[in-house]
Amino acid sequence: MVKLLRGERRSAFGEKTGIVKVRVGDFEVPTEANGQMWIRFSPQTRDRYLPAWKVLNGEIGADQIEGRILLIGTSAAGLLDLRATPLEASVPGVELHAQAVEQIIRGAFLLRPDFAKPAELLYILVLGLLIAVLIYRAGALGSAVLGAVAVAFVIGLSWYAFAAWGWLVDPVYPTLALSAIYLAGTSFVFLRTERERNRVRNAFSHYMAPALVERLAAEPDRLKLGGETRDMTLLFSDVRGFTSISEGLDAQELTRFLNSLFTPLSNIILDEKGTIDKFMGDALMAFWNAPLDEPNHPSLACRAALRMVEAMKTLNEQWREEALAGGRDYKEVKLGIGLNTGSCCVGNLGSETRFDYSVIGDNVNIASRLEGQSKTYDMMAIAGEETASRAPDFAFLELDLLKVKGKKAATRIFALLGDADLKQSQSFIDLTAKHQDFLARYRAQDWDAADALSVDCEDLGGARLHGLYALYRERIATLRVTPPPDNWDGTAEALSK
Repeated sequence: MVKLLRGERRSAFGEKTGIVKVRVGDFEVPTEANGQMWIRFSPQTRDRYLPAWKVLNGEIGADQIEGRILLIGTSAAGLLDLRATPLEASVPGVELHAQAVEQIIRGAFLLRPDFAKPAELLYILVLGLLIAVLIYRAGALGSAVLGAVAVAFVIGLSWYAFAAWGWLVDPVYPTLALSAIYLAGTSFVFLRTERERNRVRNAFSHYMAPALVERLAAEPDRLKLGGETRDMTLLFSDVRGFTSISEGLDAQELTRFLNSLFTPLSNIILDEKGTIDKFMGDALMAFWNAPLDEPNHPSLACRAALRMVEAMKTLNEQWREEALAGGRDYKEVKLGIGLNTGSCCVGNLGSETRFDYSVIGDNVNIASRLEGQSKTYDMMAIAGEETASRAPDFAFLELDLLKVKGKKAATRIFALLGDADLKQSQSFIDLTAKHQDFLARYRAQDWDAADALSVDCEDLGGARLHGLYALYRERIATLRVTPPPDNWDGTAEALSK
């Protein structure tokens, strides 16, 4: 609260307390609350200076002084009256006095409006919020563009207000504040992103190949938590006769056996861009096309299955040598593999405190059932119809029209026998043609023809198809005694899982 200069009894109240202006005669000089005025600095004009030595020598005429305001000052450095301005590093102090007097006479004052500071704070608040939101939504680049535009705008506005109206709008504080908000926001997003990437790496490093883990870590948004429906290929593998194998081993030997089995098989799956879901005793479950997209996932799974079959040959040789060295009998270890392709639900499944990235669905169950049928058909790898149709570069042989446990409808199942080289070989082409003829005769209940063709097929297929055709000849013998209905389509019903 201040009294008016003229001694009036009224008092002035307001946000801006202190000195508002100074009146000198007819001149009013607006000031800050502390009585200071803003000087609108300009470059020195040397021709307005009159050197003292010229005055003393009488070289200055009266016409050069008459009608003008004369200021006396010094310019020698030793007299300590040199000042720095925004335009020059060193000017005489009297120059500043002259510029102030000139500014007062012309009435060209610089003002810091009352609304300037609130406007600057509001600008920082609004633009700061927009930048923070953009950092989260559009990333560092989008927010940087907005920040650059905001800084350029406030600098341009400040210059225009200065040039047009003599207003002092501070561009420095908003620029520093917005820059600080941008740096803080990007740092937060960076740390949050790195934390998310590390979480993904830790969650999937044991289940996916390192290259796939890095792809997923780079794009963690691909990982939709909580479950999503995806087209996937499932693989189940299991050791046949594991119970009898485990009975002859102690706990440590059994652990070493499983580790020596799962290590190469897991590496094959990871190498073929698969994701290992879980290990269940002697069984392994894996899937393809989640969490990352792999358009050719049926082929990747089939190639992994064939490599696993080949790996078992090497493992059996290794285990046989170890058994002979230990004076033990050795029985060949066989692997059963089931493959199926279809829609599944995949995501973080479990409780709120403990969960795994896993997959569930009817097609998962079918893959498990097909693995269980590998022993029945004496095949290392059995695939569902969808898998076989979507992996055209592999050698598949139709096994049966099978109704698996828990399913009402029958599905065609196929033996995965080899890769493209086998498929294109003449021997396999001949076998496929003969085998299709055999299945047609079998499903038409032409038992004699089917029986004879099974022998021909076995001759073409060799020892690895002996179990399959032996199974069919056993069925034919049973069906001769107990014929199926006339509308029978050849469907067999699985007696076990």
